[in-house]
Amino acid sequence: MAGPDLDPEQLDRYSRHIIMDEVGPEGQANLLDAAVLVVGAGGLGSPVLQYLAAAGVGRLGIADHDTVERSNLQRQVVHGDADVGRPKVESAAEFVRELNPDVTVEPHEVAVSPETVADLVDGHDFVVDASDNFPTRFLINDYCTLAGVPFSHGAIYRFEGQVTSFTGDGPCYRCLFPEAPPEGAVPDCATTGVLGVLPGTVGAIQATETVKHFVGVGESLDGRMVVYDAAEMSFDEVAVRPNPDCSVCGDDPIDSVDDVEYSESCAVPAD
Repeated sequence: MAGPDLDPEQLDRYSRHIIMDEVGPEGQANLLDAAVLVVGAGGLGSPVLQYLAAAGVGRLGIADHDTVERSNLQRQVVHGDADVGRPKVESAAEFVRELNPDVTVEPHEVAVSPETVADLVDGHDFVVDASDNFPTRFLINDYCTLAGVPFSHGAIYRFEGQVTSFTGDGPCYRCLFPEAPPEGAVPDCATTGVLGVLPGTVGAIQATETVKHFVGVGESLDGRMVVYDAAEMSFDEVAVRPNPDCSVCGDDPIDSVDDVEYSESCAVPAD
């Protein structure tokens, strides 16, 4: 079996993709040519990085400014006990390199901010939002929406997770959440805890959405949000509709993320 620009080792490594009519050698070549930025190398970023690297995404950027703590290891499965104290991007990049030498890894030990977001996102074909805070989520949404870069969003809380995709053909994150909830309204996992296996499920869905995007198969979650309850083992779907008054993707959008203060409510100021 031959494929576009696939060598014998790649034909062997990705053979279970290549034999699928929906993927084939062309789809695998698309993955090898893809560039994906993963924001966050923690609970959600871990399974995303594992599966995107295994699938052969050719270039993976990893953005995270935190270091590994022992309390992370219950769910952040690309890090080990020996990594405690190391920058997460270092141990995550090492994991990816050991998993698949086809993947070029680009670690970025920086916080995603209005000053860094352009340098981080530009040059990537897809972004996976695996962050754990509202300012980063809104910033990724706003920049990617304005720049026309498709992205996947995931979030987790105790036993529950949510995941959706925004490809530019439908709504954006602000159509669903115009601004962040009041500070303290949604406690973080350090306060309330999180089921260790929960991010594995949500992150795997995000990775699935990413792979499907490059292979060009199936339906994305654009316009739909999946809400997963691990305690009840249930999946619900919420429709996400475009808002013509949305400040980012509506009829009169902002010009730049410089127009927004990404703290507290992350609200877009009125004209």
